[in-house]
Amino acid sequence: MSEVPQEEQQPRVVIRDKRRIDPTSGAVRAPAGEQPVGAPSGAHPRGDQMSEQQTPVAETTASAADGDLAQQLAERTEDLQRVTAEYANYRRRVDRDRSLVVDQAAERFAVQLFPIVDDIERARDHDELTGGFKLVADRILGLLEGLGVAAFGAAGDPFDPALHEAVIHDTSADVSVPTATTVLRQGYRRGDRVLRTAMVAVSDPETPVPASPQAEPQGPDGTSRKAEPAVRSTLRGGVR
Repeated sequence: MSEVPQEEQQPRVVIRDKRRIDPTSGAVRAPAGEQPVGAPSGAHPRGDQMSEQQTPVAETTASAADGDLAQQLAERTEDLQRVTAEYANYRRRVDRDRSLVVDQAAERFAVQLFPIVDDIERARDHDELTGGFKLVADRILGLLEGLGVAAFGAAGDPFDPALHEAVIHDTSADVSVPTATTVLRQGYRRGDRVLRTAMVAVSDPETPVPASPQAEPQGPDGTSRKAEPAVRSTLRGGVR
């Protein structure tokens, strides 16, 4: 039996160099199975294949992100338009309410001045509007004019229940329709709104205007409907 050499019976020692830095060249070593640092991209076909597979996924992700951004932009734009419309409606309501408050305040102030204006008009009728009183009266009347308040009601105006308050009634042959012949107190209005009606004496015509006779209804053949019963009676008599 041959003897095994002593050198072959000893276990073999394998030394693996796992250092990341090559002691000879000083370059960085790449781990096993990876592309060495500084090696051209074409050295590993597997890496190119993985890059080609990742490209469609990246494009799909980018498309989905663009779609989400477009949807978010549309939603934000719609919200902005809604808020803008609501703010415009709010501004219109505020302006309308402010104008209404100003008008109501002006009308209340004018109504408080009416008794003073009545005294001024009575003083004018008695030629007592002189001196300092006339200066004050002119300022008060200027206030009413500045508020847009105008007086109405004059002798000879046709009587209008919406503008006049009749306190005296009589008849006259000089008028053909109810007429305000005497103005006892002037009325005032601001624009189309009547603030105070005029107090007047009304004269009615002595002979009222006769009402226009109503035309007699006619049948389809042009004959009067009132004659129809007589015609029917005649026809019935002939039948008998």
